[in-house]
Amino acid sequence: MTTKDSETSERLDQLNANLAKIEELSQRLMVALSKRKPVDPALNAPGNDVYLKAAAAYVAEMMQNPAKILEHQISYWGKTLKHYVEAQQALAKGTLETPPDSTPKDRRFSNPLWETHPFFNYLKQQYMLNSEAVSRAVAEMENLDPMDRRRVEYFTRQFVDLFAPSNFLGTNPDALTRAVETDGRSLVQGLENLVRDIETSDGELLVSLADRNAFVLGENIATTKGSVVFRNRMLELIQYAPTTDKVHKTPLLVFPPWINKFYILDLKAQNSLVKWIVDQGFTLFIVSWVNPDPSYRDTGMDDYIRDGYLAAMDQVRQITGEKKINVVGYCIAGTTLALTLAHLQKKGERDINCATFFTTLTDFTEPGEVGVFLNDDFVDGIERQVQTDGIMSKLFMSRTFSYLRSNDLIYQPAIRSYMLGEAPPAFDLLYWNGDGTNLPGKMALEYLRGLCQQNNFAGEGFAVLDDKVTLADVKLPVCAVACETDHIAPWQSSYAGLRQFGSVDKTFILSESGHIAGIVNPPTKIKYGHYTNDGPMGDANDWKAGATYHQGSWWPHWGEWLAARSGPMVKARQPGDSEHPELAPAPGTYVSQIPSD
Repeated sequence: MTTKDSETSERLDQLNANLAKIEELSQRLMVALSKRKPVDPALNAPGNDVYLKAAAAYVAEMMQNPAKILEHQISYWGKTLKHYVEAQQALAKGTLETPPDSTPKDRRFSNPLWETHPFFNYLKQQYMLNSEAVSRAVAEMENLDPMDRRRVEYFTRQFVDLFAPSNFLGTNPDALTRAVETDGRSLVQGLENLVRDIETSDGELLVSLADRNAFVLGENIATTKGSVVFRNRMLELIQYAPTTDKVHKTPLLVFPPWINKFYILDLKAQNSLVKWIVDQGFTLFIVSWVNPDPSYRDTGMDDYIRDGYLAAMDQVRQITGEKKINVVGYCIAGTTLALTLAHLQKKGERDINCATFFTTLTDFTEPGEVGVFLNDDFVDGIERQVQTDGIMSKLFMSRTFSYLRSNDLIYQPAIRSYMLGEAPPAFDLLYWNGDGTNLPGKMALEYLRGLCQQNNFAGEGFAVLDDKVTLADVKLPVCAVACETDHIAPWQSSYAGLRQFGSVDKTFILSESGHIAGIVNPPTKIKYGHYTNDGPMGDANDWKAGATYHQGSWWPHWGEWLAARSGPMVKARQPGDSEHPELAPAPGTYVSQIPSD
């Protein structure tokens, strides 16, 4: 037998071994999928009314303006036929060339074969033509109200993105090339990755965005030194060790969102806002929220305010001996902080000196892209599900936010992991993104109904501990930081809420980038800039048009604002006191909880 025959035989043996492995993994896959718990159908798709409204609007368009519909159809047919003829002419030359390609650049089609190979180029160009036709037809419907239009456009985009040829093995040149080069080993590894993800998520498919074994809390992520100095059923309170001899007299208490873990603000030392704050000479406390299990089903917004916000504020005052403190709220925690501050104002309590809000919505008139999930079809389904489970599962939350950026957070990671057989990257931000938390059933519904849907805080009032509060009841000095491309908390909506506060001293900072990257933006990187405007807070777009652009992070600007409201320098404080011994080193124990079902 020749060397070539031997190599061929070895490759054939390897291929057969890989095929056998695929059969074994397929059996594991079936077992993993069988563990999937039934969920309310409303959590998986919008109600049928979305499709009915879209169909009715299209039929109405056909009846009222048939010329426009015919123009759309003829334009699409013409482009498709022209593309087909050009492709045929290119093939007839016998030179394996592609026809002219004027489609826009798209990183989903970055492989050169999408441009040079007739088969792949044909698929790409036709997909682009199809996408344009569908998107244009929806965009030009004239018989939809704004909210229905937003939903139809969003879910249409989901269908269009799903059917990209890059998402399927048989039409993805990267995946096919890798499979041939590895004798099928890449497909075996991809199937192993798929089975692992489904097993980890108890039968649900949730794509791993980062290597789950790359980070250990307290060792190479969330490493800023500190101590848990208080714990109750809602939270662990962490006080960080000082890194300066002197600190500002007024301590700072940060409330992160309880949709995710607090360590988004303390990833690595290079991008840790926690470390940066401590290094600027502030006594810093941060809340690490509990990860609820079904026993928290009746825990509501009042519990978060009473046993979370008010309890943490009281403990900070006890530990530091200071009557007044400064506070920060991020995202949903900022919304609830504003409710708490309005409640304290109405009660006549003035123990909060100033407040900062990161990417916070308090007026939900325009909730942004996430608004497509705030109609009754989804919220009613959530209500039915939490009545069964007691919690709103982190899996649903993670999937919902991922679909807001489906190409980046679902399809591309799935291609790399399942088709190419690559291991997920060791990326701290994506690791955190996959480390979600559950929400108590009662709290989730109060937030979705009373704030998101009914917008009571910006309207007739939202009940906090049996007392209705409004935006005008927030009257202390405030600073709000919003992000220019935030798809969860649109900056214009954050701005609108701040405008309605009763505060005289109001500062607004607009950071470049999105909900996370715009906040986790250390000065050392000089990556994203920010805008400030000391003029009157009128229309949001007018504010931005008249704003001053600053290169680099907003952290120093905010640090100056905070320092001016934090009193003189005093001797640095060590974590806790005789009444508050260290219960655990930072990042604590709640951050790594895995709640039981």
